[in-house]
Amino acid sequence: MLRPLVGIRRLPFARQHVLLARRLIPRRTLATSAENDTTDVVRNEGLPDDPPKEPFGRKDAWIYLSGVFPIRFGVWDFRYIIARLEKEDIIDQINSLIGDFNKYNFQVLAVEGTQKDGGVFIHFEYDSSLSPSASSTATGTPGTSPPSPPIQGLSDFDRLKEIEVGLRKEVEKKGGLPTWKRYGTAHVWLVRGKPWREDLYRFPSPQLKVEFDGPDVDHESLYDILRPYGRIADMSVPVPVPAGTLRSSTVRFIKTQSATIARNCLHGIAVAPHAHDLGAIHGIPADGKLTRLRLIYEKAIKDHMFRDWISNHPRIVLPVAAFLLATLTYTIFDPVRAWFVEAKVLDWFDYRNYSVVRWLKRNTIERLSFDTTKVTPTPSASSAWRERQDAARDITAFLGEQPSNFALVTGPEGSGKGVMVAHALSSGNRHALTIDCAELCKATSDAALISELAKQTGYWPIFSMLSSINNLLDLASVGLIGQKAGFSTSIDQQMKQVLEVVGKGLEGVSKHHKAQVARREEYAKNEASEKEQEEARSELIRLGAWHDGRIDCVAGNGIMSELGFGDELLRESDYDAAPASSQAIFAASEPVEGEEKKKLDEEKADLGALPVVVMKNWALKGAKKDELWDVLSAWAAALVENKVAQVIFVSDNSSAPKNIAKALPSKPITTITLTDATAESALGFVTEKLKEAGVQDDLSADDCIEVRRLGGRLTDLESFVYKVRNGLTIAEAVEDIISRNVAEVRKNAFGDDAEDASNLPWTTEQAWGIFKRLAEEEEIPYADVLLDYPFKGNETALRELEHDEFINITQLNGRPNTIRAGKPVFYSVFQRLTSDKTFAAMQDIAYNEKAMAAAESAIRSAEQELNTLTNIGVDTGLKGWILGATGVEARASWLLRKIETNEKKLEILDAQNDKLKALLKKGE
Repeated sequence: MLRPLVGIRRLPFARQHVLLARRLIPRRTLATSAENDTTDVVRNEGLPDDPPKEPFGRKDAWIYLSGVFPIRFGVWDFRYIIARLEKEDIIDQINSLIGDFNKYNFQVLAVEGTQKDGGVFIHFEYDSSLSPSASSTATGTPGTSPPSPPIQGLSDFDRLKEIEVGLRKEVEKKGGLPTWKRYGTAHVWLVRGKPWREDLYRFPSPQLKVEFDGPDVDHESLYDILRPYGRIADMSVPVPVPAGTLRSSTVRFIKTQSATIARNCLHGIAVAPHAHDLGAIHGIPADGKLTRLRLIYEKAIKDHMFRDWISNHPRIVLPVAAFLLATLTYTIFDPVRAWFVEAKVLDWFDYRNYSVVRWLKRNTIERLSFDTTKVTPTPSASSAWRERQDAARDITAFLGEQPSNFALVTGPEGSGKGVMVAHALSSGNRHALTIDCAELCKATSDAALISELAKQTGYWPIFSMLSSINNLLDLASVGLIGQKAGFSTSIDQQMKQVLEVVGKGLEGVSKHHKAQVARREEYAKNEASEKEQEEARSELIRLGAWHDGRIDCVAGNGIMSELGFGDELLRESDYDAAPASSQAIFAASEPVEGEEKKKLDEEKADLGALPVVVMKNWALKGAKKDELWDVLSAWAAALVENKVAQVIFVSDNSSAPKNIAKALPSKPITTITLTDATAESALGFVTEKLKEAGVQDDLSADDCIEVRRLGGRLTDLESFVYKVRNGLTIAEAVEDIISRNVAEVRKNAFGDDAEDASNLPWTTEQAWGIFKRLAEEEEIPYADVLLDYPFKGNETALRELEHDEFINITQLNGRPNTIRAGKPVFYSVFQRLTSDKTFAAMQDIAYNEKAMAAAESAIRSAEQELNTLTNIGVDTGLKGWILGATGVEARASWLLRKIETNEKKLEILDAQNDKLKALLKKGE
């Protein structure tokens, strides 16, 4: 039976002959034909269509050259493309190296490159009938002389080993095999199995899967077979597999190249399964059972290995991931965020502050504007400042000191607190960061609160989605490991993280300001030095002791053109001739400054570099945000203690100091209280605004009376001016403001109906009783209101009325002293409510009925006690015994007087109710 022709390469360096025949390979031959060849093979040309039979005694085998090309580890390995360009040249060089080798009539049939494994296959023929001595002297064309009989005791395996060793010596003698890198070494290996030149996407790896087609091969035999090709790291034991599947062992080499050599040299080899069987590789065991090995590359890292490991070890992965995420945030994003905070405070992103923009605006828009109308200037708040000179001086003094405590600016809403603070900051050229707590309180979720805080402070970038993702991860970790992994943080911790970065940004503001001041001082110092040098040079020129050499070089000749001036020496008299006024150039013009003054200047410069943090709408009324107040006050205290910034709190809430005192308990708070403007200041403010608007230059006496009804609240005055500017008369504007406030007070203080009134934190009798007294008096004693009916010690109701700004409780020596109206216009509102006869009658009737019920309750209580005293024998009907009465009789006398007092009150209140009811019947 003839074997098919594999392919014959034309050898450009050897004799031109054609190998025409191959003989049938015996059953136990180690090398086989290259059937189903799919690799790139370089073949000879001009072969006849029907080659003759292979000469007697000729056999074929394979040699593998490792390390010629790079091992391709994946599709992405670009070295494969580079090596492919040199493939033809390298194969030609290999043919040149082995062309003269003729041991056992060695003859090359084909040279094939396997670039995926980084090697080259050499298919060759040899004469198995020659002895070693005959093979070394054999020449000529194979088959020209009759073959000699085989040498006894010398097997084909021994001849192939001699060919392998001889071929190694041959290439070493000629300088070694060529490689694609032009350096490094390649090696010659005898192929003992069946070469499998596949082009699958199975890329080499250091791990081989050895399948056993037959009985399992024990570890000793498998080790002996594979160890010559490289160091083995580990071998696995065959495990049970499904029916129809070959059992296998996994062998992991130290190097990938060792695995490629073993796979290409041993794939398809038939071996004995046990080490004690002789001829395990090239013989037949005693029982005749052989095992064929099939070697396949196996990925060292299995698919989804990392994913499976992560999912199977959440106790390790989740904390490590949290740590890496925190580290990434701290090292990369926090410095960027601090820079953005600094940029916001310094207004780096406000294009209107750039000199180029201002110059363009001044030379384009302002010059090309054809609008001839007079631009109305921005209304000034100077009138509102007349009542606040002391408060303004207090704020200026606070900003002029080193930070040691807080400043709290309090006052009713609309009293001009924000205007005053802004004026103080702008006049002192201080950089400020303003945080509006009212906007923070409007946030409906934790993420919205953090976003708003970041927006106001310039904290960017912020990843809001991470908060939700972290919460989900923590929720999943509770199910996996039984506890949170630490991804999500509470809202107070998130605010602390944001504010910590903001604090670093404020430190950068201070450093930037100091550096800027230092640059300006250095520039001024250099200018002064240059000016001084110029003056000194001018004086020397006047004395004739200095010449410009450049002028002399042009105008002079001889030695003057080289020296700049003549070779005569300068005399001291040239300097003494200067007048007394010019001697100051060479003397100290200013006395040496003292260390104390220098130190004061440095402290002043450091203080001017500190930014100011303004907390607007602090402790907002009605906002239940205790965590927000605690975190912000603690952060403000840290800024003050570390001398990072000065902090000013602006609040309408009289209880605001309680929130601040917790942060700095050992430091007193600088409290600056603002009140409403007086009537004269209010009139001046309104007159100024109306004059600026071009509505009215002056107010008449009647107009002044109307304006006085509004009081001195700045917001009400501005609303009044706005209405007058829009066409209302002064009387109409005042009436409109009062009417709106009347409707507001009536709705919010008394409710629309009985159900609304029952949900209020005070009773309608309590609200009506205090409003009725404030309609008659400007202020009333706090203790008198608290202890008398209808409050009877209920301080909570008073505080709730103050919270809703119906009243204002003033302090004296740290205790409540007097009660005033919540806004000045409320005095007119309360008078309007009491002048409404129907409304006042209904409220008085309800008020009297509650008072009558209280009186009746007191009478019944006294009567019950008197009844008890009567039962023990005390005569309660006589009055003459009171002077000599015992203690029990005195008690009975006191009860009788109490009954009498309450009875008179009942009669009076009942009579008042009858009159009020009669008034309601008339419908007035």
